[in-house]
Amino acid sequence: MLSTLITIVGLLVLEIVQSVDNAIVNAHMLKTMSERARKWFLLWGILTAVFLVRGLLPLLIVWITAPGITLWQAVLATFGSDPLAHEAMEKSSFILLIGGGMFLMLLYFHWLFLEKKDPYFFIDRLVKQQHGAWFFGLAGVMLVGIMWVVREQPLAMIAAATGNAVFFILYGFRQMAEQQEHEIQKGASDISKLLFLEVLDLSFSIDGIFGAFAFTTNVGLILIGNGVGAIVVRQLTIKGIDKVEQYRWLKNGAMTSIGFLGGFMVAEALGYHLPEWLPTAATLSIVGMAFWSSHRHLKSTAPQAA
Repeated sequence: MLSTLITIVGLLVLEIVQSVDNAIVNAHMLKTMSERARKWFLLWGILTAVFLVRGLLPLLIVWITAPGITLWQAVLATFGSDPLAHEAMEKSSFILLIGGGMFLMLLYFHWLFLEKKDPYFFIDRLVKQQHGAWFFGLAGVMLVGIMWVVREQPLAMIAAATGNAVFFILYGFRQMAEQQEHEIQKGASDISKLLFLEVLDLSFSIDGIFGAFAFTTNVGLILIGNGVGAIVVRQLTIKGIDKVEQYRWLKNGAMTSIGFLGGFMVAEALGYHLPEWLPTAATLSIVGMAFWSSHRHLKSTAPQAA
């Protein structure tokens, strides 16, 4: 019970802090929409964000990476009623771990080398803007290195290549979405904006789902942790995203924890057994440190009451 609670807490925290960027985009778009459309996004949009994306997509990923079991067996194994299917999923979990780990590490290094940031951790200060081109070289070296290490396991090699491919596909989609965002805000209908937000939410959800597999392969726990996190993020989008944006180093904590989680997943896939509590402890420590520093800075710079 305690390990389950620790896992859910880790999933909840990761989902919230990792979705801040998504919430900011959503908030900017919602300001241009009617009150009715905002309510639709908050209420009915949760059905797709929580149950379809955070529930169905992890289940499909687990099923695809566990050859030899049916989709129904994967559903049963998720709720603990098919031990044979559960055992098959455990044996093939390295496929999911290595692909997800590759994706998360690329996500972190892309942020570290290419995205604008306010440096907080030592490595943030070490990597300068002119080092951006190094990311693509690092991505290639990482893929070749991991594929060489698992060269005797063809499925693991395919998983590493798939994690790499999914990252760059999503990277291209987000670049295109960023370019179209301002045009959609100005002239599109509320329905078009809602569809845009739902598709964008799907792309951001994949980050959280891969991160969730660093904590557990139990789709039920992922649905609870990520689902509650998604609901919290949507509430923040409507009510308090302006406040969240003021926490200057929160994203540093989120992205750095993602890098660690990716490393944990690859280590597990290569046979290094890590404590179950480590992903949650690392996430809470890194994010907590960045949040506390941001909170103190925000208080120190707030205008004093007369």
